[in-house]
Amino acid sequence: MIPLSDDNPTRTFPVLTLTLIGANVLIFFYGFSLPISPPELFAEYGLVPSLLVHSPVTAYSTLFSSMFLHSGLAHLGGNMLYLWIFGNNIEDVLGKFRFILFYFTCGALAALSHIATDYNSQTPMVGASGAISGILGAYMILFPHAKVKTLVFLGFFITIIRIPALILLAIWMLLQVGSGLMAGGAGSSVAIFAHIGGFLAGMILITPFRRMG
Repeated sequence: MIPLSDDNPTRTFPVLTLTLIGANVLIFFYGFSLPISPPELFAEYGLVPSLLVHSPVTAYSTLFSSMFLHSGLAHLGGNMLYLWIFGNNIEDVLGKFRFILFYFTCGALAALSHIATDYNSQTPMVGASGAISGILGAYMILFPHAKVKTLVFLGFFITIIRIPALILLAIWMLLQVGSGLMAGGAGSSVAIFAHIGGFLAGMILITPFRRMG
């Protein structure tokens, strides 16, 4: 299933959502102009669990720099699609300052969730999906009945249907949990537990963040 849009209008222009999307896209393409290879870039600015655990003072910044790195166009495009569809409504509810604080808090907690499952890993974690998972968790709490236009693949049959956000995001979360259980945490090429941790962080934190203003 691929979400395409929702029927949940906003009252304000999503400046920060678009800024985050623009920053991620620009950094992705800027990486191609650097004199270092992607693996070297990820090793320098991605989140390496063992390094953060053993040298937190020198590596803490990678909690945030890793959120702006992506391994390929599909990785970038998928994340930015989800951020656009669901992020604008969360920005609308929280306002600019609380939204950006919420985004990075969820991203950091997602990264820590990944580290907790494989703290000796030397494989860099990159991507905005942990923070975006927090956005998804918040959206499910705030707008469970909003309809999301979704591209659905049923074997050779492809159709577009409108699915309540509660159902769509619950299915997404169940898929993450299933993938995490099958992968067993360590050794997976995708930081599944960052997705799970970010989603749960978003669900839990959206109410106190909303009351901050």
